[in-house]
Formats: sequence, C-alpha cells, structure tokens
Amino acid sequence: MFETLSHLALQQYWWMIVSILGAALVFLMFVQGGQTLFLSLGKTEVERTLLINTLGRKWEFTFTTLVVFGGAMFASFPLFYSTSFGGAYWVWMMILFAFIIQAVSYEFRSRPGNFLGARTYEVFLFINGAVGTFLLGVVVATFFTGSPFSINEYNQSRWEASSRGLELLLNPHNLSLGLAVLFLARTLGLLYFKNSVDEPALEQRITKSLWQNAIPFVVFFLTFVIWLMFSEGYAINPETGEIFMQANKYFLNFIEMPVVLILFLIGVVLVLYGIGLSLLTPTSNGIWFTGPGVILTVFALFLVAGFNNTAFYPSSYDIQSSITIMNGSSSHFTLTAMSYVSLMVPFVIAYIWYAWRAINKQKISKEELTSGDSHIY
Repeated sequence: MFETLSHLALQQYWWMIVSILGAALVFLMFVQGGQTLFLSLGKTEVERTLLINTLGRKWEFTFTTLVVFGGAMFASFPLFYSTSFGGAYWVWMMILFAFIIQAVSYEFRSRPGNFLGARTYEVFLFINGAVGTFLLGVVVATFFTGSPFSINEYNQSRWEASSRGLELLLNPHNLSLGLAVLFLARTLGLLYFKNSVDEPALEQRITKSLWQNAIPFVVFFLTFVIWLMFSEGYAINPETGEIFMQANKYFLNFIEMPVVLILFLIGVVLVLYGIGLSLLTPTSNGIWFTGPGVILTVFALFLVAGFNNTAFYPSSYDIQSSITIMNGSSSHFTLTAMSYVSLMVPFVIAYIWYAWRAINKQKISKEELTSGDSHIY
C-alpha cells in the first residue's frame, strides 16, 4: 500500500504524523504547567500532596509523547534531528535535564529516607515545568524565525554560533512563543486541576490563578501570531528547489490552504471558549474544549511551517541550507517501512484514552490520599 506512494507523499504523510505528535505534546504539557503551581496553590503539605498526586497519574504521558515525538522526527527527518539536537546543544541539554529531574522527583518525593526533603523535589518539578515548556516553545518558534547553521554538499551540518543554541533566547519572537507556551501550560494545568481535584479550599485559588495565567497567554500568543502573519517566510521554488524570502509567507500559507486555516480558527475559538467558560461558569470543565483546541491550533501551525513549499527549519546563516520536508527526510524505503508501523498509532491512542478515562473516573480527594489504596507520590 505505502510503497505505491511517491516519496513526496510519504514525506507529507510523516510531517502530518510529526505535527500530530507535536500538538499532543503541547496539550499534555498541562502536567508541566501544573507543576509550576504547586507552591502557589497548595498552602499546606496536604494540599500540595493532593495536587502532586493529581498530576502524578499523568506525568508519564507527557514524557512518553516527548520521546515518541523525538523518535519520529529522528527517523523521518534525520537532517533536522542532527542539525538541531547537535547544534543547539545547550538548549536541548537544558530541556533533557529538566525532564530527567521530573521523573526522579515523582518517584522519590515521598519515599522513606528521602534526605533531600519533599520540598526539594517540589522545586525540581517547578524547574521542569518552567524550563521545559518555555524552551520547547522557543525551539518551535525557530521553525519560523530560523537558526544559525549551514549544511554542506555531504549533508553535514555545522552550527555557526559559538553559544550553541543560547543565542535563540535573544530573539524576541522566540521569547514570545516560549512565554505563550509556558502560560498555556499553566492555564491547562489549572483547568485540569479544576476538573480533577475535589477540594473546595483550592477552587477559589484555581479560579484566581486562571485569570493571572490566561491573560498573559493570550497576549504572548497574539503577539507571536500577529508578527507571523506580517513577517517574511522561507519559501521554496518547487521547480529549482531554491529557497528565497517571501513577504507574508505564512499568511499566504493559511490562505492557500483553507482547510488548515479552518482548523486553526476552530482551535483558537475552542481554546478561548474553554478558558472563558471556566472563568465565567465555575462549575464548568473548560478543559474539554481547550484541550482539543490546543491540539488543532498547534497542528495547524506545524502544517503552515512545513507545507505549501515552505522550509520548516530555516537557516538564518545560509538560506540555501534551510531544511525542508523534501531535502531533510529519510529515504523512500525507510519512510515506507515506518508508515506500516504508524498503523499502530490508532490502537495506542485508544489505549491512552481508555487509561485516561479509568484514571479520571472520579476526582482525587484528601480521603483517597489517606486510604492506603493508591500509590502516593
């Protein structure tokens, strides 16, 4: 079946899979966002333990999705993987370190003989939530702003900045998306707490904090999107493969791909509706709207970055070194073999949905923490 598809069709198919995984990852970072709120929402040890165990049931989903996203990108678009992971070394090492201390913190926070103390691991979880979400947003922004690398005729990449990725933090557009992802993750974390925690004392604090995080998210996200609509983009001449700067490229991508535009607009409306519903109607669970909205919005942004003759990983140092889904992908044989493996994805999604529903069958409460029937983080 897949072997009859052209190389370009397989490249487009795998960019869509990578986009879906990226979108799911951004949504699942509600875990990281929630971790940054433990110390401000939980005024007592019991309240913090309640919040930590609420997310402790889900933290593996985010970690696993990040690994699968990285693996899919490595297998389908290895030139991007080697260029970004090998070049922006310090940024990716900070992201990796942030996720390592997350896993350690959940496993060791409440263990007997924990000589560091529970508060130390709570700080580690805050670092993971703040650093991981912000830097991932910065990296995704480089799909539109570019990075300082070059690639020679042997497909060997070289990072042309001695700061090895730290220079990405000097671009205000990268920062705006990084901050948007950070505050989005915190907003999603609050919506998840609202949906999953049965503790009246926390409800007012959650609603107040929702205002404080949703507004900055909207401001930073609109800042990035408005800039994106009016900025030049890295376009590809489909006949020669030459890459050139095109005015309003990403705006034109939306116009020329109306289905993607519709998905983006539906996603944005769902995100805003879910947030507004939770703010104005305290008993409503806005995450059921905001969650799918985030997935649709991020999915559309990934498609805009890679489709319609667009370089998805542009080089700000040498424009012709920019990576596209055509010049940065694996071979036809590799993509074909991987495509058969991808048929298992619906079954994985079904399992995740089943496990999610089973875990969230009832809200977590203080009584559950003291019952001795469940694992305590």
